[in-house]
Amino acid sequence: MAVTEPAPLAPRSVHEGILRRQSLRESAARTYARSLPIVPVRARGLTIEGADGRRYLDCLSGAGTLALGHNHPVVLEAIKNVIDSGAPLHVLDLATPVKDAFTTELFATLPPQFADNARIQFCGPAGTDAVEAAFKLVRAATGRSGLLAFTGAYHGMTAGALAASGGAEDVRVTRLPFPQDYRCPFGIGGERGAEVAARWTVSLLDDPKGGAPAPAGMILEPVQGEGGVNPAPDGWMRRMREITAARSIPLIADEVQTGVGRTGAFWAVQHSGIVPDVMVLSKAIGGSLPLAVIVYRSELDTWQPGAHAGTFRGNQLAMAAGTATLAYVRENRLAERAATLGARMLARLQALAIDHPCIGDVRGRGLMIGVELVDPEADMPTGGTGSSEAPPDPVLAYEVQQECLRRGLIVELGGRHSAVVRLLPPLTLTDEQATAVLDRLADALAAAERSPHRRTMTGSAR
Repeated sequence: MAVTEPAPLAPRSVHEGILRRQSLRESAARTYARSLPIVPVRARGLTIEGADGRRYLDCLSGAGTLALGHNHPVVLEAIKNVIDSGAPLHVLDLATPVKDAFTTELFATLPPQFADNARIQFCGPAGTDAVEAAFKLVRAATGRSGLLAFTGAYHGMTAGALAASGGAEDVRVTRLPFPQDYRCPFGIGGERGAEVAARWTVSLLDDPKGGAPAPAGMILEPVQGEGGVNPAPDGWMRRMREITAARSIPLIADEVQTGVGRTGAFWAVQHSGIVPDVMVLSKAIGGSLPLAVIVYRSELDTWQPGAHAGTFRGNQLAMAAGTATLAYVRENRLAERAATLGARMLARLQALAIDHPCIGDVRGRGLMIGVELVDPEADMPTGGTGSSEAPPDPVLAYEVQQECLRRGLIVELGGRHSAVVRLLPPLTLTDEQATAVLDRLADALAAAERSPHRRTMTGSAR
């Protein structure tokens, strides 16, 4: 594909004007733009170039959407081929060669024991709509209305998805404990903590006075992303599958962010070997363009025509880009690459923690990595289980994020208190790029620890 000469960069006054107009025109609900005041004008791979001429290493990757990074050649070629072919770009849910190719490639990547007996529903082009579809599906199939979800979860921003997320205020689902090593809700951690969490689940479901409505389904993330990059233990995942199967409760795996090689397996459920009843897929499956689907056991396919629809569920460009992305990840074994490189990055970050007591925990799976920052000098809260559970330090985390930005590195924050620095680089990350990312993060951490601004903010908060 021919590469055109880049357009001249905007003067700084134009860059600042765009940011000023955004702050005046866009809603108060905007998020990333607040902590990342940049104006991207070009991007390729890991790199973003701003209107002011600055270059950044992007470890946000569209919140995990960009499995191949920005503007990968195979994605651009796939989009160009559809445009040049004269194919319709909007087709509702009609069958097309582009859709057929996408579905065929997607099913080829799924666990065979799941794909062999599966159906697919194309949803509105956002993961949260696919979550809503999954809820409607299992409710229709079971005739029940209750839902089981987990503390720390994030499933989207529409009403039903938000109600199943950890930050919901009007709780309409039964909330279950999600196992963690670092901040175990039972103060135990490890395999024992995960087993206690499973026992609590069994007790609640089997207690006729437990107060849990008859569940139509259980939804879980194999790795909680927004919840702080908490990988679910494989043994616990298998226990959840056993518990739900024994009680005829459909198990919904939310793979919106964990899918397409992100965690070191093509789909994160493959780490534990479980076969869910429903998989919710979005983000990377569209190859950087909006696309969301659910795939589910054919026995659940009981809803009526039109039971779930969406005007833009036939996004031909996204399907073509998604087909190219899925095939590239599969053919180039990028999931295995993510597992190897992610393990190296985790090891280096864990070594960094030795000299930085403010690093409370380093965790993740594949190229889905989190560094939880804490205040090791703060008084322990009553009932704390030890010095390893120092209070989270969101002020320091924000300072680290800003110091990263000053060094040309884009990272996101997450976790219950926004104290987890998150890395979601593209799966095409090279060894040299990984070193550059970690060097800049280490330098930013050291600078943030010395920041007088942080000391003033922290002192005023105590």
